[in-house]
Amino acid sequence: MSETTGASYAAAGVDIEAGDRAVELMKEWVKKTRRPEVLGGIGGFAGLFDASALKRYERPLLASATDGVGTKVDIARRLGVYDTIGHDLVAMVMDDIVVCGAEPLFMTDYICVGKVHPERVAAIVKGIAEGCVLAGCALVGGETAEHPGLLGEDDFDVAGAGTGVVEADRLLGPDRIRKGDAVIAMASSGLHSNGYSLVRHVLLDRAGLTLETEVAELGRTLGEELLEPTKIYSLDCLALTRTTEVHAYSHVTGGGLAANLARVVPDALHAVVDRSTWTPGAVFDLVGTTGDVERLELEKTLNMGVGMIAIVPEESTEAALTTLADRGVDAWVAGEITDRGDKATGAELVGDYAV
Repeated sequence: MSETTGASYAAAGVDIEAGDRAVELMKEWVKKTRRPEVLGGIGGFAGLFDASALKRYERPLLASATDGVGTKVDIARRLGVYDTIGHDLVAMVMDDIVVCGAEPLFMTDYICVGKVHPERVAAIVKGIAEGCVLAGCALVGGETAEHPGLLGEDDFDVAGAGTGVVEADRLLGPDRIRKGDAVIAMASSGLHSNGYSLVRHVLLDRAGLTLETEVAELGRTLGEELLEPTKIYSLDCLALTRTTEVHAYSHVTGGGLAANLARVVPDALHAVVDRSTWTPGAVFDLVGTTGDVERLELEKTLNMGVGMIAIVPEESTEAALTTLADRGVDAWVAGEITDRGDKATGAELVGDYAV
């Protein structure tokens, strides 16, 4: 009679030991994000944050957000580069939180893989931890899930959730915006983490370019450009609110500049942004010309070179630009707030981009 072998989790494709190894490898990176309010370390069932730190607030409002990186993870997978995608994740979450004026406090992540490769998972967490340092928040925990049969061995996805805090009477948003306010644009670092389904379709599928293709106008390979991490503006925005009056921020993500700016403009007012105040980076023109994508389609999909918007009183413009310049942020006055009139939307782009 032949000996039979019982079923096991490992035989089903889940490697618990590899998961444990990944946790050990990521611990050193998580430690770098530690804030004084964090209790314990990773490996527990929940991350702990000492809420008594909020006693200094008169009326603390907690702000939360959750997001992912989208199909940009496919670029990381194809290139085998995993230690930058975490920057994108932190930016997508924490720059949403800072829009209301909230200070980022802590974040958790969720990494889903087809097969746990400990060094690969640790590299992803390294990027998340580095992003948390840039955003000023702690990485208090997360989850790595192995889904064999659902995902291929090299497939993965990432998501995260974050929490911040803002004093109630310092909450930023539409109620503060006034006619005559200046619209200040902050330059993006490239595509950031939106529109990659269009970008991949145009450049990789239709044009047949490879990620290793050297693109003269980019000054590097296509893959290097597409994997450029999303700029994290959190600490820059917080510094701006400390040094001058700010009425609102708008994080330019999916939907483009006009649609995201309209989200923070009150019904009676209108934001007018002048395209002639900046020149979008070469990657935006590459996508548009290669794929014969109309400008309006590009603008409602990609950030076109602007990653964050600050709306400030006109008299605060110079101080705001000085603060951002001192922090190394490329920023400029891109428009103003006017009466709504008969405009159908809360924001529009006018003119032509500078050449």
